Amino acid sequence: MRRRKFIALLGGSAATWPFAAQAQQSKIPVIGFLCSGAAEAFTPLVAAFRDGLKDVGYAEQNVAIEFAWAGGQYDRLPSLAANLVSRRVVVIIAAGGAIAALAAKAATSTIPIVVAIGDDPVKYGLVASLSRPGSNITGVTLFIDILTAKRLELLTEIAPAAALAMVVNPRNPNSETEARNAQAAAQQSGRELRVLTASNEGEIDAAFANIAQQPNVALTIGTDPLFYSRQDQLVELAARYSIPTIYFHRGFGLAGGLISYGADFADAYRQAGIYAGRILKGAKPTDLPVMQPTKFELVINLKTAKMLGLTVPPTLLVRADEVIE
Repeated sequence: MRRRKFIALLGGSAATWPFAAQAQQSKIPVIGFLCSGAAEAFTPLVAAFRDGLKDVGYAEQNVAIEFAWAGGQYDRLPSLAANLVSRRVVVIIAAGGAIAALAAKAATSTIPIVVAIGDDPVKYGLVASLSRPGSNITGVTLFIDILTAKRLELLTEIAPAAALAMVVNPRNPNSETEARNAQAAAQQSGRELRVLTASNEGEIDAAFANIAQQPNVALTIGTDPLFYSRQDQLVELAARYSIPTIYFHRGFGLAGGLISYGADFADAYRQAGIYAGRILKGAKPTDLPVMQPTKFELVINLKTAKMLGLTVPPTLLVRADEVIE
């Protein structure tokens, strides 16, 4: 059931619009879409991005998008970004974490870049400030990584007697900071937290098998484009090993995950589309402040809670924005 409607922000898809070569023949602008994740997982977010473009007058007939997917192989991002620059795209969308935005920044200081990331763009030197970006970069940020402490708090409410663990992707530049924040939050509640790493499908399997060796443990999934792209795998493993798990995006809850807390990525990608369209119309990135989420979603899956033998506190249910029964 839907309790409150929240605003949020993030994006990608396998479907493509006309490629750059075709676009140049008809003299329509080409947007480069650089993403660290996989096309299939980002399909709804690409759709939201296109909706944003349409909001400012750009559709398939008067703009083209060329996609560059890293598919979780982050070392491919620099060459993918350089290729988009060589194709003379007029705007680059950098999606799926600061690692994609940093690759785009390294590739060009002149082509406008619109980021759609969960990280703090100031921390990584992408912009001077959120209100005054001061460079060729602007966009939207979800700040999903700084919600780690809140997710741990929610997890301990639903599994109060469990030990705590966390899985992060060591190839994500934000993983160390997020892990430290999680450990500090756990210590404040008088608990210890184990941090495990996974940077591919096989390592995700191994991390869950490792966690399952410890009885009565609850897990938080680090914010990472690879994990976003592996929603079904993560939810299936949590169910197989009966591990109460909290995630950073509502899609996990809809897929059968126990609980999720974070911003709505689709709105972020719609806003990124609006910004890209405004830049095509002549706006400068320096005049477009980085957008932030103002509200967040809490999704609880009661079916999964019952399967795990957990009773969700009524106080937590009252705060939920969506309860899946």
